[in-house]
Amino acid sequence: MNSPNSITTALHEVRQNIAKAQAASKNAAKHVALLAVSKTQPLTAIETATCAGQLQFAENRVQELLSKHEVRPDLEWHLIGRLQTNKARYVYDKIAMLHSLDSLTLAAELQKRCSISGRLLPVLVQVNIAEEASKGGISPAEVSDFLDAMADFPLLNVQGLMTIGPIVDRPEEMRPIFAELRNIKEREAARGLRHLDLRHLSMGMSGDYIIAVEEGATMVRVGSSIFSKDLSLNHS
Repeated sequence: MNSPNSITTALHEVRQNIAKAQAASKNAAKHVALLAVSKTQPLTAIETATCAGQLQFAENRVQELLSKHEVRPDLEWHLIGRLQTNKARYVYDKIAMLHSLDSLTLAAELQKRCSISGRLLPVLVQVNIAEEASKGGISPAEVSDFLDAMADFPLLNVQGLMTIGPIVDRPEEMRPIFAELRNIKEREAARGLRHLDLRHLSMGMSGDYIIAVEEGATMVRVGSSIFSKDLSLNHS
């Protein structure tokens, strides 16, 4: 298990790397949110991170998010894993943002749940840039039609796009993936659809978040580089 000092030091290093990447690239966003991916991490590790100023966390699984939210409802929780339609009712009012919207069926269920409470739920549409069968997300060719259809779900505030890249040997290999997502977002934003607010790009994990920031990420999802002593565990 990591010591409090190692988590604090790791957070500092990640933040420094983000700032350097922002300064180094003309494509970088002015503001980049660091989401600490806390899957499988005990609450003690989360408490240590909060003491180091980290207040935004991300989880892959609904049940784990719910158990941690119950203890720390004051923190900002993001769901980055796939959300099954039948579990939407448990989590829609517990998260700051859903990063993995990839079906209109799920959108309809979330709309129904939000209409009960009147909540406006921020969501990102997941795009499977590499079109890997094992990953969720719509294909790049489907993005325009999908975003058009989101006009039917006014309580889902579409704030951007998300992608999970393939496992690669070198972080630099992810650059074309991230650049393509940025180009898609810019293309869609230029259409000026009133029901969209395409401000965010959620992309980049422990092994490639620096490249993601250089290519315009506004949110990076970093887990093992914060919570694991073995910083070579780089795809979470």
